[in-house]
Amino acid sequence: MTKPREGGCLCGAVRYRVTGAPIRTSVCHCTFCQRRTGSAFGIGVYVKKQDFQLLKGELKSYEHRSDESGRWLRVEFCPKCGNPLTWTLEVMPEGRGVAAGSFDDQSWIKPERHSWTRSKHPWVEIPHGVETFEKSSLR
Repeated sequence: MTKPREGGCLCGAVRYRVTGAPIRTSVCHCTFCQRRTGSAFGIGVYVKKQDFQLLKGELKSYEHRSDESGRWLRVEFCPKCGNPLTWTLEVMPEGRGVAAGSFDDQSWIKPERHSWTRSKHPWVEIPHGVETFEKSSLR
């Protein structure tokens, strides 16, 4: 059994717990994740839906539809501070992405893949030994 991991938003209004091992941990370089995070990429820890539990607060959602694939992505965020915490992908309905930076302890997170590398910034170097995908790593 994997140790339960907890996290939350910037203001503390939302808290969650994740149990079970991640399905995958991935770095996404798509322009949506760049805008969503305000950074060069997003890091997502994907877990089974049933392994995510909201402990405190509520989440609001925003649905984005990709202009390239036409698929939706539903981002959930704290309604008080706006911190995006989780998301669900149309292409991966059994999973839930959790923003890696929202975990209280992030030392255990080790991304094993990088997707949408065609959109990565030229100064970002991808470590050797991880899977890379020019576009999505999901089918």
